[in-house]
Amino acid sequence: QVQLVESGGGLVQAGGSLRLSCVVSGRIFSNLAMGWFRRAPGKEREFVAGINRSGSRTSYVDSVKGRFTISRDNAKNTLYVQMNNRKPEDTAVYYCAAKNYLGTYDNWGQGTQVTVSS
Repeated sequence: QVQLVESGGGLVQAGGSLRLSCVVSGRIFSNLAMGWFRRAPGKEREFVAGINRSGSRTSYVDSVKGRFTISRDNAKNTLYVQMNNRKPEDTAVYYCAAKNYLGTYDNWGQGTQVTVSS
């Protein structure tokens, strides 16, 4: 069973930056494709960014392209997302997730709250 623990959430002003981290244990991290998701108040959970096992390929939802950067450090079993130029609509609970061998995200962290004030 994979365990994922997010950290780094908090309150940031619009235009500011924040970096979230997700420490993974229970599986060989370098074997896992990973992603970040978020759930805003009253909305469905949405995909934010994904990264392959080596970190050589990334993908983003259009609304964060150019502002967010997903990365990973396989030596530290840690996934990151650097969030720049934050907007109030980025306010959400952010979750990291790991894909299983079928390519489905089925392991989730507990989430970390990010609030962007205008």
